[in-house]
Amino acid sequence: MLRIVLILSTLWLAACSTTSSMTGAGTSLAAGRWALLPFVNHTDTPQAGLAAEAVVDHLVRARGQAALERYPVTLSKDTLFDPAERKVVEEAQAWAKKQGIRYGLGGSVQEWRYKVGIDGEPAVGVTLELVDLDTGAIVWSAAGARSGWSREALSAVAQKLLADLLTTLPAPAPDK
Repeated sequence: MLRIVLILSTLWLAACSTTSSMTGAGTSLAAGRWALLPFVNHTDTPQAGLAAEAVVDHLVRARGQAALERYPVTLSKDTLFDPAERKVVEEAQAWAKKQGIRYGLGGSVQEWRYKVGIDGEPAVGVTLELVDLDTGAIVWSAAGARSGWSREALSAVAQKLLADLLTTLPAPAPDK
C-alpha cells in the first residue's frame, strides 16, 4: 500500500502547475471592444509569443468574447532576440486605441520548451494582462507555469495552463 501511495505521489508531482491572478479592486469592465495584443517572447524558442497568442485568441473566443480583434500583422515582429518588443506592444496599443477599442489583452512568454533530459517534459510559463486602453491601467493580470508528462505535447500543456489562467478573466458588461 505504501508503495502505491509513493508511486501515485511521484506521478502527481511530475506534472506540476502554479498560477496566480489579480483583478483590480472594485473593477467591473465596461462594455467595449477588445484587441489581442502582441505577446512578448522572453524565451529561446522562436515565435513562442505567436503560439501563445493563437491559443489565447481561441480560448477567449470560445468563452464568448467574439469582439476580440487582432492587431495588424505588420506589427508582428516576434523574433528570437528582438529588443524592440516593448515598442511593438506600445504600437499595437496605439493602433487599438485609434480603432476605438477599449481593452487590450496581451502578455509575455517566459518558458515554452521541452526540458532537456531523459523524460523531456514540456514546460510553459506565461503572464497575461488586460489593459484599459483609455486609462492605461492594468485591470486584470495572471501568471502561471506548468510542466507536463514526457509524452504530452507542449501545445497541450500550454492550452491547459492558458485555459486555467483565463478562467479568472472578468467578463465585460453586456452591451446596452
